[in-house]
Amino acid sequence: MRARLDPRSLRLYVVTGAGLVAGRDHRDVALAAIAGGATAVQLRAPELADADLLPLAREVAASCREAGVVLVVNDRVEVAAAIGCGAHVGQDRDAGEARSALGPASILGVSVADPEQARAAEASGADYLGVTVWATATKPEAVPAGLDGLRAVVRATALPVVGIGGIDARNAPEVLAAGAVGVAVISAVAAAPDPVAATRELAQVVRSVVGRAEVGER
Repeated sequence: MRARLDPRSLRLYVVTGAGLVAGRDHRDVALAAIAGGATAVQLRAPELADADLLPLAREVAASCREAGVVLVVNDRVEVAAAIGCGAHVGQDRDAGEARSALGPASILGVSVADPEQARAAEASGADYLGVTVWATATKPEAVPAGLDGLRAVVRATALPVVGIGGIDARNAPEVLAAGAVGVAVISAVAAAPDPVAATRELAQVVRSVVGRAEVGER
């Protein structure tokens, strides 16, 4: 049976990063995100070998399960499959192969840049999509689609779409207004002086925007 992803679990999606603040590692960022009210955490640690990533992923997965937070592992589908959590892949990995490796019960996210890629990812078994909205130093290889590109992807698919790239508490409402179900951040939390407080601020902004939209739909 395929996993059923509640789009509300993607409202505030924190991606880990190490080294943005001296002495702060992936575990620290993940735990701060959970404590601050993130609804999803992505463990993104390209610098770690699988043997080092696996125990870290297991520890973070346990904390996420206890808090009711979604966990996905970036790119390392085999690690994700080993601990029974979700995975997120880019265009450099076949989404259909990632789905097969994960099995039907785990969440699969795919980064896309345009409607064609969005439709292909949906056909390959993705549960949600990620779109880079603005340029970001933490992922310089990602080509920003802008708000118009985000809107185009949202219109092209029935899957929930998360905006990422250059997002903080100030501009998060623009991303949500463009049709994203949630916002994903890296440096806004991982590089913040107080990552728990930064997550709480973002959570409050998202709740405010989503709450107004839900009232308007009634």
